[in-house]
Amino acid sequence: MWCGRVAKNLGLSAELQETASLSGALHDVGKIALPPEVLLKAGPLDAAEWDVMRAHAELGGQMLARIPALADLAPIVRAHHERFDGAGYPDGLSGEEIPLPARIVSIADAFDAMIGTGPHRGALSVRTALEELRGGIGTCWDPAVAAAMIAIVQPVSIARTLRQA
Repeated sequence: MWCGRVAKNLGLSAELQETASLSGALHDVGKIALPPEVLLKAGPLDAAEWDVMRAHAELGGQMLARIPALADLAPIVRAHHERFDGAGYPDGLSGEEIPLPARIVSIADAFDAMIGTGPHRGALSVRTALEELRGGIGTCWDPAVAAAMIAIVQPVSIARTLRQA
């Protein structure tokens, strides 16, 4: 959902909005190939386990590349953990080298992970997650994509605060 909304907020074509949405839905498909003891481990992962976990982006890209109807999404899924500053994985892409839909998936995935709970961490408040997004502009995330994401989430955060008051 976040991916499609960010793509729309960026003014992308309906086709690119659909690509971003579908990529967002499939971005973690490579995790089905990971050992459950790593994927579902309660608590922090060690360095070797993180290496296994990081492989999901490349594995997902390989899986989608084999399906003709989804092959166009393979580079997006592969690149969804690349960082705008080049410090991501699996290929160390930076800036505009990263496909735009992958830059959208990256920030949407990060935000969703921040506000949700998982086996490796607890949930952050929306306000704290927004601060994290702002802190990663230009390093983790494309500034334009981050601005679009924040513009979508900011009203949600304000509305929640008002409802709680």
